[in-house]
Amino acid sequence: MDLQTIKQRFGVLGNSPSLERALDIAIQVATTDLTVLITGESGVGKEVFPKIIHSLSSKKHGNYIAVNCGAIPEGTIDSELFGHEKGSFTGAHDARKGYFEVADGGTIFLDEVAELPLGTQVRLLRVLESGEFMKVGSSKGQKTDVRVIAASNVNIPEAISKGRFRQDLYYRLNTVPIQIPSLRERKEDIYLLFRKFASDFAEKYRMPSIRLDEEAQKILIRYRWDGNIRQLKNIAEQISIIEKEKAIDAPTLAKYLPDTYNRDLPILYNKKENENISERDLLYKVFFDMKRDLTDLKKVVLEMLKREGSESKIKEKDTELMHKLDAGYELIQNSKENKESREDDENMNVENFDDQVFDSLSTHDAEVIEESLSIQKKEEDLIRRALEKHKGKRKDAAKDLGISERTLYRKIKEYNII
Repeated sequence: MDLQTIKQRFGVLGNSPSLERALDIAIQVATTDLTVLITGESGVGKEVFPKIIHSLSSKKHGNYIAVNCGAIPEGTIDSELFGHEKGSFTGAHDARKGYFEVADGGTIFLDEVAELPLGTQVRLLRVLESGEFMKVGSSKGQKTDVRVIAASNVNIPEAISKGRFRQDLYYRLNTVPIQIPSLRERKEDIYLLFRKFASDFAEKYRMPSIRLDEEAQKILIRYRWDGNIRQLKNIAEQISIIEKEKAIDAPTLAKYLPDTYNRDLPILYNKKENENISERDLLYKVFFDMKRDLTDLKKVVLEMLKREGSESKIKEKDTELMHKLDAGYELIQNSKENKESREDDENMNVENFDDQVFDSLSTHDAEVIEESLSIQKKEEDLIRRALEKHKGKRKDAAKDLGISERTLYRKIKEYNII
């Protein structure tokens, strides 16, 4: 059975290499009796892979039993898994078969296996090592021929270091590991999955299917999706039911995405105007607006030079300013091009970056123009004049200068203008 057929049969949607790699391992290991440990974040769809393995195995005609180990109380987990004898504990009025006895000749899937109590882990280890178990209240061992597939969304090696999971059991379970990628590692599949869910809900509730515009699609793909496929499906259902207008734009979608688009950022932008922009993209937007401010400031300085300097010196300084401005812009552009490979971009200090770019325009080594008149001196005089003109009102002065209020405030501090 080829990969595409497997996907169609079990409803696996997506074409990312990491997903297909996991499927390929599942198909290969299915024909053996090896124990498999499936790991991945909550909501990635780990429960599908044991079904694929069972359906392609030699035990496909036997029972398939899925057990959520985290949902069974500690006091009854041994009885559920291994059964009990009549009278073995209060309330045990009859003997009962456990899952390992019922699944004999088939497959048992132990979901959230890291939640098992340590005592139960010892019993499970015995089954994996010898194929034998004992019912609660019995001293007689029973054989079982069962394929064990386990799954967990926690870091088991870390649980081992904290004494919550047996190392020997981990090695027995982890004979063949399968890592299921998170949704943010499958960005190319996100919109495909959303469309499928939207179509399914449209059919279920007998309504038109919702559609995302281009900007909304970008937000959908950029979002972190900590809840993975389960969260994506939940969001698709909410929007399908609540929104009367089926053409969904970016602001509408952002309302359904918690945290990321409702977070106050320490930058001078209106939240409502930018609620559909991720933090990183908003940071780069600030950088490019800075570039525009620098261009405006250059124009103001050159106008002043035209009034006080010679034509040749104006052209010379104009060329110098352009080179420095281009250097600042290149710094910004290089950061933008490299953002995908630099995990610390989101923690960049905006103020330090601003200083780097601005210093490329007006540094301390600027050449003297007509004796002691430097670019910085002209800039300081210009700022003083603007403040005097507007009686110290920085907002009006910044507007008159053609720069941002933030840049003006920093320059006031730099030149110690009172």
